[in-house]
Amino acid sequence: MAQIAPDVKTASVEGSTTTQQNTQKTVTGLGNLVKLLPSGTFFLFVFLNPALTNNGECRTSNKYLTAVFLALCGFASCFSWFTDSYIDKNGKAQYGIVTKKGLYPLSDSDTSSVNLSTYKLCKGDFAHAFLSLIMFAIVALLDPNTMDCFYPSFESTQKQLIMALPPIVASVASSAFVLFPNKRHGLGFPPRKASEKS
Repeated sequence: MAQIAPDVKTASVEGSTTTQQNTQKTVTGLGNLVKLLPSGTFFLFVFLNPALTNNGECRTSNKYLTAVFLALCGFASCFSWFTDSYIDKNGKAQYGIVTKKGLYPLSDSDTSSVNLSTYKLCKGDFAHAFLSLIMFAIVALLDPNTMDCFYPSFESTQKQLIMALPPIVASVASSAFVLFPNKRHGLGFPPRKASEKS
């Protein structure tokens, strides 16, 4: 009997180690998935849009609030592609705005450890920003609450035609993302180390 307890304990420890490994794999997988999903702008839209549109039963004030909210979300989805980050010599994440000359740091006064000119603005940034705006516009404007609020007179045949639009635009966007791969580590993404280049 004395030997059974250690075996049970060992099995329990091995089981918990396996559980921890599976949990770690799951968390890592979810972290990688989040990189592929839209940023916090999309999640903000999903949570606030029903309240602002009054679940599709808009009054005039709801329409104005929703329009301003959609414009701000569209701006945020574009602007995020013009940000980047790095790890400074103290190991802290530093963020900045991408310009023609390089990265304009927002808070780090000592940038001697990083060559900011390697973070220059490129064509891919504009392509990503434009496609991000288009994708957000399609998702936002085809949301049932937004449709009921701004264009409630759409007939079911027109709605079916509009619902075919997202896969087409997604195919075009996917092709563009292959042509212009994302090398930025902007807001919401893990910063790059000082030694890495874009």
